[in-house]
Amino acid sequence: AVTTAFASSFGLAAVLTVFGYFFSSNMMEWIHTPQNIMADGILYLKIYVFGMIFLMLYNVCTGVFTALGDSKTPLYFLLGLSAGNIILDLIFVAQFHWGVAGVAWATFIAQGISAVLALVTLFSRLRSFAGEEKQPFFNRGYFIQIFAIAVPSILQQSVLSVGNLFVQSLVNSFGSAVIGGYASAVKLNTFALTCFSTLSNSVSSFSAQNMGANKPDRVRDGVRSGMLICLVIALPFALCFLIFGGNLVNLFAVQASEGIISAGSKFLSIVSPFYFFICVKIVIDGGLRGCGIMTPFMISTCLDLVLRVVFAYILSPFFGSDGIWMSWPVGWILALAVDLFFYNRYIRKGKAFTDRIT
Repeated sequence: AVTTAFASSFGLAAVLTVFGYFFSSNMMEWIHTPQNIMADGILYLKIYVFGMIFLMLYNVCTGVFTALGDSKTPLYFLLGLSAGNIILDLIFVAQFHWGVAGVAWATFIAQGISAVLALVTLFSRLRSFAGEEKQPFFNRGYFIQIFAIAVPSILQQSVLSVGNLFVQSLVNSFGSAVIGGYASAVKLNTFALTCFSTLSNSVSSFSAQNMGANKPDRVRDGVRSGMLICLVIALPFALCFLIFGGNLVNLFAVQASEGIISAGSKFLSIVSPFYFFICVKIVIDGGLRGCGIMTPFMISTCLDLVLRVVFAYILSPFFGSDGIWMSWPVGWILALAVDLFFYNRYIRKGKAFTDRIT
């Protein structure tokens, strides 16, 4: 199953790499990238896409480690990757003066080393699971099972990425100050959402393990506990972004101006109070995925992005860039309402478990 997952990911990464390299300029044009940063954007993208294979291999390794109950090993590799990326950034940019290309090469090399080390570590650990009978490298039956779970997740992530491109395109139409403020603020926002998503992945693994053990009560308890933990995590993020939003944007912005800081802090002040809605939604999504309820999972996750994009285009003519920021909480609240229906139907009432038995 592991080697089948690696083979599938490798093939997909190869296709995306070729597409990304030859259509990098087209993709930058599709999102209306300003001409003064177009060349740097294309250069960065052309280098970055060659690290796609390493990124996907690392993510598969992380998924297998987590399935084996080991969340520490991926963390160590991730810490090493981040530290290595920072060091290489300082060397390539500050010392060698390679500019944007240096940043891209730093990411490529750090991802490559981390992925190779994770791969070697994983396969050395998997030797203890190997029997005497030789297993095929690619198993069609396992591929179909993996495919059934993976495709909804892939579609969800693809819709998120495409939707974010539409949002970025709209942001780009408001000028460089709004672009800079959004670029800085969205990094901070992504940091918070990544914490919520990581907890959601833990809930997903927990739910899947207990579904396999025929313990639906533990699934319900796990999802509820995940919601509580996520709410606790969301509180400091919301307070910090509300109180210190401008200072934090200033830290992340390159050549920060008053317009950049103002746009970024406004984004954080509008979005962060609604973290309590999105964190509950993300945890429910993790529970649905762990239970194998993929259609509701895909509907709930894609609905958030679709609503956010639609409302960004509806509200921005009336409220300017603030209308884009307002679309985030609107999409979160409406998508959470749908998620709560799925949670009540499949997890709280145990329909996911009874459907599986029958």
